[in-house]
Amino acid sequence: MAFDPTALLAYEFPDIRQSYVPRDAILYALGVGLGRDPLARQDLKYLLETELSVLPTMAVTLGTPGMWVRAPKLGINVPKLVHSAQSAHFHAPLPPQADIVASARIASLADRGEGKGAVVVVERHIRDSQTGTLYCSLQQTLLLRADGGFGGPPPERTHPLPPPARVPDRAIAFETSPRAALIYRLSGDWNPLHSHPDIAVKAGFERPILHGFCSYGIAGWVLMQAFGTATPKSLSLRFAGVVVPGDVLDFSIWRDGSQAVFEAKVADRTVLDQGVATFEE
Repeated sequence: MAFDPTALLAYEFPDIRQSYVPRDAILYALGVGLGRDPLARQDLKYLLETELSVLPTMAVTLGTPGMWVRAPKLGINVPKLVHSAQSAHFHAPLPPQADIVASARIASLADRGEGKGAVVVVERHIRDSQTGTLYCSLQQTLLLRADGGFGGPPPERTHPLPPPARVPDRAIAFETSPRAALIYRLSGDWNPLHSHPDIAVKAGFERPILHGFCSYGIAGWVLMQAFGTATPKSLSLRFAGVVVPGDVLDFSIWRDGSQAVFEAKVADRTVLDQGVATFEE
């Protein structure tokens, strides 16, 4: 079935309700890579249930609508879909356990042209189902690589902040575990691309790759370290390249007051770019 942009723009997501407990928050932190050093006290506050804080980026794993892109009426060429960028605003700290409700909608759809794909932005809000507290507002950008040329509006021109023309204020290397994807998937992303070698090969990769949302969580943690474990107010980035479990991500961070611009490389390959984080002063 051919791609149907009208059906996509009219797609209605059901509200998703989810409960999580301290074990889930701890498992998320382990999936992101905390705890490699058992003496790192800054990690333990996210790993011990007796005095647990929750990583803010865990919010992006809550209330996900699943593989909605497979709905036959949409006609999306799913194997060609790429999670290309992610942003989030963190309005309130996640408690160690909560019942949440997530609402989602298609925020925009743009046409890059025949052979260039389409860009869809999905917006999601995470709230406490009991108090109504808004924890997180996020936008997930998907590139539908095989579904362009339908005559829609072109993408809006954006002007991402470039890295300053000076030496980074911080350079932080983060070594991922070879088991990172197998642990992170327990936070709810069961896509076999990240766990089964045969599926990865069929998708054009030599081995299973790391979840984009895991790289996003790593970026959040690294930025928290650069800011003295301060909680970010917002975090956005573009997934510029593939990360494989076991890779070392070399972050370059330029700080300007309450804002940081960053990028990450694996060897000489840029894998995260257009990164911007904001923090409380």
